Amino acid sequence: MYWRKKVQRMFSRKNVKRMFWRMKVQRTIRRAACLLTMAAASVGAIGQTTVDATKPEAVSAPASSAQQPLSQQIAALVADPDVARAHWGVIVTTLDGRPIYALNEAQLFQPASNAKLFTTALAMALLGEDERFETQAVASGDIDKQGVLHGDLKLVGGGDPSFGTQDLPYVAPAMRPMSTGVAPPTLADIEELADKVYATGLRRIEGNVVGDDWKMIWEPYPPGWDLDDLVYGYGAPVSALSVHDNEIDVKVTTALRTTIQTDPELPYYSIEHEVFNSWQNEPRDCDKYIRYQRALGSKNLVVFGEQQSQAPCTQAVAIDDPAEYAAMAFKAALERRGVVVTGSAQAKHLIWRDTNPTTRVDDFVHMIMPYLLKGAYQRAFKRGGDCMAQSASGGPDQLGQTVLATHESHRLSEEVTYTMKVSQNLHAEILLRDVGVAYSCMGSQGAGLTALREFLPHTGIQEGDFVFYDGSGLSGHDLVTPRAIAKLLSYVAHDPKTGTPQPWFAAWKASLPVGGVDGTLADRFTAAPLKGHVFAKTGTMGEANALSGYLDCASGQTVIFSILVGNHLPGDSADRDAMDKIVAAIAAAE
Repeated sequence: MYWRKKVQRMFSRKNVKRMFWRMKVQRTIRRAACLLTMAAASVGAIGQTTVDATKPEAVSAPASSAQQPLSQQIAALVADPDVARAHWGVIVTTLDGRPIYALNEAQLFQPASNAKLFTTALAMALLGEDERFETQAVASGDIDKQGVLHGDLKLVGGGDPSFGTQDLPYVAPAMRPMSTGVAPPTLADIEELADKVYATGLRRIEGNVVGDDWKMIWEPYPPGWDLDDLVYGYGAPVSALSVHDNEIDVKVTTALRTTIQTDPELPYYSIEHEVFNSWQNEPRDCDKYIRYQRALGSKNLVVFGEQQSQAPCTQAVAIDDPAEYAAMAFKAALERRGVVVTGSAQAKHLIWRDTNPTTRVDDFVHMIMPYLLKGAYQRAFKRGGDCMAQSASGGPDQLGQTVLATHESHRLSEEVTYTMKVSQNLHAEILLRDVGVAYSCMGSQGAGLTALREFLPHTGIQEGDFVFYDGSGLSGHDLVTPRAIAKLLSYVAHDPKTGTPQPWFAAWKASLPVGGVDGTLADRFTAAPLKGHVFAKTGTMGEANALSGYLDCASGQTVIFSILVGNHLPGDSADRDAMDKIVAAIAAAE
């Protein structure tokens, strides 16, 4: 009874009316307060610039750190929980090498493809940016009046990294012409040599077509290359007679049935497939769901996995023996022109095993290196090239050897540009050996590495700041410090002895990928103020990332930077994102 009376009093007509007017007054007060707040915001906005939501924002450090010193900004970025477990090395200097910032700059990291900075600088310094390489068709035997060669026809490799490709000159994606639908021959250089040989009157070869790569010792794989990499194009074997980047493009299509196509179409591998059409409707990642297997030395390639039917997958697969493949392609091209070949396509390799290529000391190279860097290399190196040409397969100047046709490569500077822009491993490895051929008459990996070890101290790099097992950075044994990379970049841009850039600096800097524009940086730094102002070499391996080069800063000065990351989680892009933010912080602070 008590509670019933209390509820009746609470909801009496008088109390309800009082509650209604109280709610109405409160609602009016809230509306007035909202209007006053909106009016104040409108007054404060007068004179301010509106933000265009469609305009891409530049990569930048967190807004809260914009006014912090560079050291604090970088410390905060590398302390982020997503990247803190990785090992970071950072250095920033002026062009003449004066330090601006450093973090673990003396510690060793895997450089990945930053190793190409060292290899290409070595080639430009010791070979010269105008150097070219020749591939020759050489008759080994007499040719009678009926056009019959009594002996072998040899395709002699001259260390041209781009022979049999359409790679050069490199053109940035935005500058490439629209496709006409008519593609040039895949092996145009092979076709060119076949035309020239046919024009000499040769009609019959009573012998073999031989792919001759004797200019370089047959060392197809440097130490430390992962076995899993060797099946793919980026792990292709190294040869003085390389063709089509020593890789075949394998295209897998799953529609009503699975089809496998190769480019070039030359039959080389026996291909088995276990590829099935995926039941899922969304496109699938080719690299994740289609795999390739081949034992070293085998011609059997196995393709397996699953793929959605509307999305063909194309993968570059390494050629097992490039010299043999080149000989097969050359023989087929000659036969299409009516030349009869009684023999087969074969490879001729020079086998020589170096027990310690990465640490061998060459007193002669040590003695002559200062003179080579002063320009005296022209005569000495040319003499070395002639030496190797004569030793290769008997040499065209030897009795019974006749050069029928010659293909000349592009200039070295164009080759370096392509190698750096797309980070081409094979080309870097061949350039390293080209240096070895030039200075020592020994086209070996060890000879090239010896030249590199003797060259780097002349750039100001300390001993112990680098260990190289290859020229591309694919070897997991390669190590380098951030300060060594910065020293190299400074030496090229500002020779400490002369205070001027190296004669080849402009061409070498132009070979670096440009942020937001081309190469491996085309999809990074795509907005102002960094687009077009980051000139740097990327490097990527399973647990390592690198980015080093030149950076135009807000103040107008250009600085050198090197960022190396090790021991990050594979497949995680957080360290790359942090790296890009570090670059943005440097550009804004300097």
